[in-house]
Amino acid sequence: MYPRPFHYHRASSLREAVTMLSQLGEDARFLAGGQSLIPLMKLRFSNPSHLVDLSFVPGAAYIKQERSALHFGALTRHSEIENSATAAMLPVLHDCAAGIADVQVRNRGTIGGSLAEADPSGDWATVLLTQETELRCLGPSGERTVPLRGFITDAYTTVLGHDELIQEVIVRIPPPGSGGAYLAFKRSAPVYPTASVAVQLTMDGGVCKDAVITLGCVGLTVVRSEGSEAALRGHEIDDKAIAAAMEAARAAADPQADMRGSVEYKRVLVAALLKRAIEIAMRRARGEQVEVSHIYA
Repeated sequence: MYPRPFHYHRASSLREAVTMLSQLGEDARFLAGGQSLIPLMKLRFSNPSHLVDLSFVPGAAYIKQERSALHFGALTRHSEIENSATAAMLPVLHDCAAGIADVQVRNRGTIGGSLAEADPSGDWATVLLTQETELRCLGPSGERTVPLRGFITDAYTTVLGHDELIQEVIVRIPPPGSGGAYLAFKRSAPVYPTASVAVQLTMDGGVCKDAVITLGCVGLTVVRSEGSEAALRGHEIDDKAIAAAMEAARAAADPQADMRGSVEYKRVLVAALLKRAIEIAMRRARGEQVEVSHIYA
């Protein structure tokens, strides 16, 4: 199916893009990489009358470290993050970028576009919610900074105004003794995960000082498993603690049955992914170099 007719506009700066969208009205949409919006338009689930293309805005794609944080321009492609030595300082970011769909999608899709789309099956929100992440946004009234934990309010819904966009993604570098991991289970590379798990641990020897655990694709938004975190925090991470964290994740998950599996199947799956992710995060917290790839059916 083809999308409905629309008018195409090319912005030369992010500020010009915001002004154009304000003038074009409610039927206008920003176009970043297009890997989410264009398929929705082809299915006619989304029917904007105007598209404002951000792809040609100079200086909107970058990866850099400033003091204790990594900064990503909103138009930074997944493949650029996958191959960045700077982003590899946080291996969980590489886990995410390298596992998104296939090469063609990673070469076009952007980190800012993914977060703004707020697709419940997306990867970046699940991962970045385990980090201390802020979004620098730009609108007609100027700039504002929004913590990611308050950014997504529902499926495909964020706090962004219609004519507001993400300008930069800022990820604080975790303290020493920290390690993270992201795992997803997929039927094949191009499709969305059946379930996914992101884990961030801060260790003091064998004791877990802090833990953040998020579950993807098992709710209308990313699910934070606070019960799993509590099962690890302040304890040595042994088989008993991991089993308790797995059971808490099963209880926190709120999946819907679909072609990918039943509700119970997804709950069992997310618990199994969590066990693997905890083990990898622990090893990384000890300074080990651990390669991660998604699991395919």
